[in-house]
Amino acid sequence: MTVAQLLDRAKAQQVMIATAESCTGGMVAAALTDIPGSSAVVERGFVTYTNTAKQQMLGVLAETLDTHGAVSEEVAREMAQGALRNSGAQLAVSVTGIAGPGGSEFKPEGRVCFGLAVSGEPTVTETVDFGALGRDNVRRAARDHALDLLSQGLSHDA
Repeated sequence: MTVAQLLDRAKAQQVMIATAESCTGGMVAAALTDIPGSSAVVERGFVTYTNTAKQQMLGVLAETLDTHGAVSEEVAREMAQGALRNSGAQLAVSVTGIAGPGGSEFKPEGRVCFGLAVSGEPTVTETVDFGALGRDNVRRAARDHALDLLSQGLSHDA
């Protein structure tokens, strides 16, 4: 599904979308808002690059960050849920990861965690290891995966 088709489907279903992004720095929201007419369905985007921003803007708990780290499905879940809670959207996607360079044995470069929150449904999370593709490629791959997740979220609301 193209981004334009995703937006058309959201509009037909009267679903507003929010994004909560860390490592992608707003790339998901930018991809959505590159399409004319996207204001009919893109409610807002949160770029929460620091842990403090995740807490202040999305309500991510300090305990979750301390226990699991920013790059975790637990934080991705709280980011997506916070985006729904702090917006007028019914569908939200979150992205938090290590675009590189760098990483560690436990959280390698290219690991990205995603959350998908749909009003009235359990939030789903997943981790994708894109590998050490380089910062730009990891960020683009994460953006595209987040857009795919939004498409999947819209299929739930059909």
